[in-house]
Amino acid sequence: MIDMDLRTIVKTDPSPCKISYKSRVMFIGSCFASAVGMKMKAGRMPVMINPSGTVYNPVSVSNTLEMITGRKEFTGNDLYNYNGTYLSFYHYTDFSGDNPGKVLEKIKGRTKEAYEFMQSAEFLFITFGTARVYRWKPTGVIVSNCHKIPSSYFDSVLLTVDEIVTLWRKQLDSLHSLFPALKIVFTISPVRHWKDGAHGNQVSKSVLFLAVEELLKHPASLHYFPAYEILMDDLRDYRFYDNDMLHLSETAIDYIWNLFSESYIESKNMEIWREVVKITKSYEHRLLTDSPSRINQFAEKVLEQISEITRKVPEIDLKQEEAYFMDLLSGNLRK
Repeated sequence: MIDMDLRTIVKTDPSPCKISYKSRVMFIGSCFASAVGMKMKAGRMPVMINPSGTVYNPVSVSNTLEMITGRKEFTGNDLYNYNGTYLSFYHYTDFSGDNPGKVLEKIKGRTKEAYEFMQSAEFLFITFGTARVYRWKPTGVIVSNCHKIPSSYFDSVLLTVDEIVTLWRKQLDSLHSLFPALKIVFTISPVRHWKDGAHGNQVSKSVLFLAVEELLKHPASLHYFPAYEILMDDLRDYRFYDNDMLHLSETAIDYIWNLFSESYIESKNMEIWREVVKITKSYEHRLLTDSPSRINQFAEKVLEQISEITRKVPEIDLKQEEAYFMDLLSGNLRK
């Protein structure tokens, strides 16, 4: 019988540097960066994900880093009032609101938090989603988010390879100078940008691939993770997509996460991660029983797990979960 392998399995190279529970890791980029970052967060690894919200193009990712490292002080002049909503073109919609003071307070707080995090970050994962950018016509600024403002207010432009490489070589020089120990990993989002159509999406992704290939030669660049290739060449089936047929299903995210963790996370830390995820899932779990004895048994078991984990890895912060299960055990949450 002929041995046939009916899949083109994408193999990932192990990273020369590994992530541990002592490693602070920042993710900036598309929703794929958020998906992988949230996996690490579920295991209470020290991560920060998209401090300005989800960003898709290389210019907006660079702008986010410039705001953080330069500790940009936003003022009311940096906000735009659209139909009573104050927004920043450099931030996601989560930062918008009807009170400009609160919007600025949120932006300033997050920028400060991100700067402090980067001071000791060991890894920075950058995920580019598209090479297409949108320029706000009144000023020509490239926006990170259009905030559902009509497209007539923007010019759509496809970045060139040279534009991305020139911008990002400067960005990498700056990051390498400010944070010499920071290890930067690039990846291309496997999520397709269907606004550009099938051909336009492929052209956009091609520009990103060529640009990243050049940027990987920079001394600040540690590695490339083939997220796009894994989905396109290995998981080439619509069962690995969400209902919109564009974003990834949970199964696909889990599959890519397994390959990602094999490449970047120490095996002993992955064992800890799995134990922590059990605890965080228990924390989010809705109790299906009113029996005090069963509830107490459940809480005691999880508290023992928390005690064992924190004994092994003191850096893991499970105080919130511990407080919840202590309250559950004391009966406070059942009154």
